[in-house]
Amino acid sequence: MKIGYPCVNESLDCTSTSTFRLASYTDERLELTVRNNLNCLLRILEFNVAQGMLFFRIGSGVVPFGSHPVNTFPWQTHFAAEFRAVGDYIKAHNMRVSFHPDQFVVLNSPDAGIVERSIAELVYQGSMLDLMGLDSTHKLQIHVGGLYGDRELAISRFIATYHRLPAAVTARLVIENDDRLFSLQDCLRVHEAVGIPILFDNFHHECLNHGESMSEALRLAAGTWHPERDGTMMMDYSSQAPGERKGKHTTSLVEELFREFLTHLQSVDPDIMLEIKDKEISARRAVAILHELGLASPTPQSLPI
Repeated sequence: MKIGYPCVNESLDCTSTSTFRLASYTDERLELTVRNNLNCLLRILEFNVAQGMLFFRIGSGVVPFGSHPVNTFPWQTHFAAEFRAVGDYIKAHNMRVSFHPDQFVVLNSPDAGIVERSIAELVYQGSMLDLMGLDSTHKLQIHVGGLYGDRELAISRFIATYHRLPAAVTARLVIENDDRLFSLQDCLRVHEAVGIPILFDNFHHECLNHGESMSEALRLAAGTWHPERDGTMMMDYSSQAPGERKGKHTTSLVEELFREFLTHLQSVDPDIMLEIKDKEISARRAVAILHELGLASPTPQSLPI
């Protein structure tokens, strides 16, 4: 079982998703920014390995305007060695990484332009994993999309668009149950149609479900992952922020709730992404709990928690 956090490390003095305004785009600025982003990404991965955090969601903006027509710089070839070095580090330390494209990626939109831009973004983000030399167990995570007033039509549009995606994207694509529109049962319908794995979100399931217990929901989601092609099931973990609107994530890991959640895993052994605001701080605490319970291997070069 691996523990991770998304996109930003708040303990380091750099970011792997630095960008600039579209109006100020130049090839020179892009080259400098991508180089700095990749250098920072490697620093973040090294930090995470030292803490035993072996699951990381890479930010979408490693290459600014990576899927935008303005970007004609040959970054794939120019930075091939740097991407390969990041991938070699990930493989050497048995890490797992993913991307979670931004909310503008909506494959079931009735707007053809949005769909085409969404496909281009998935191709861009998947190509980074390809450049790293990583296999199809490293995933691209999206939602089913919007309802647009008709659930059945919304699901059928997603399925139709899925069939148009290049194989390099469908090999990596997973869908997540959300907290308002598409439940685990909706995602299972999509899986039955196209075979896409379901990345389970425990907190979203608590907000939107059809009466499935947490243990049953975990088992159903885990059953959509092919052990060789997809690897270990991925999931997102969070809990409700006290006193806030329903669906707002907590700022920090609530240890008693996390321990209680672990009792529902039973035969499921997922890689867990903590969607919690203090990121690596809570991730380190979660790693310590897994060590205590014998659910994770020893942490190398561990710093005080």
